[in-house]
Amino acid sequence: MSLTTFSVITLQPGTARWGLAQMGTAQAPLKRAVGLRFFKLAGTGADGGFGVWPNLQRYVLMAAWESAEAAEDFFATHPQWKAYQERSTEIWTARLQPLKAHGLWDGVQPFDVATTEMPDLDGPVAVLTRASIRLRKTPRFWRYVAPTSAAVAHAPGVVASIGLGELPIVRQATFSMWESARAMQQYAYRDATHKKVIRRTRQEQWYGEELFARFRVLSSEGTWDGRTV
Repeated sequence: MSLTTFSVITLQPGTARWGLAQMGTAQAPLKRAVGLRFFKLAGTGADGGFGVWPNLQRYVLMAAWESAEAAEDFFATHPQWKAYQERSTEIWTARLQPLKAHGLWDGVQPFDVATTEMPDLDGPVAVLTRASIRLRKTPRFWRYVAPTSAAVAHAPGVVASIGLGELPIVRQATFSMWESARAMQQYAYRDATHKKVIRRTRQEQWYGEELFARFRVLSSEGTWDGRTV
């Protein structure tokens, strides 16, 4: 079975420069990880949310694996992961099964959706949305989308959420985990503000590239802001 992992890494005080440097220097060793099909190392928004200002103590590693065994070997032995562990105050990792995905990330579809099984409406799910924003559209994006994305954290049924940035301003993503697919669908299809923003993005063609993916949450370990999520 294909597997995706999503890790939230909170670094120790005094390691901000090291963490920022890893956005460049960690790329090569991660690319050599056995069984790693696709990955993104991203920064996060200040205050744990979605915004222009970064949190230099917190990073995310999203990875799509050829197998669960490849993922387990990476987390147990890879030098780059050990370097993060040695410099972190906490790490939270979710193991996810891709259920649905459409769109592209850097020209590829990273998630192997190997099942046609419908998700349990009462089981926990995670959602990842990502967009490459057209430069001339960035003011509109930050005016309308950013506040809506930040509001997801307070939606009924949300367990945790975080805003990500590959590149400042123009390459943004959000990850959210929900108590159930039912709760997620109620927000996506019934929240008036959310629906209005989605229509606006389509009409005004804000994105050069975008991706949406939904996952079944298989398990999680560690802590995120002191909580076992």
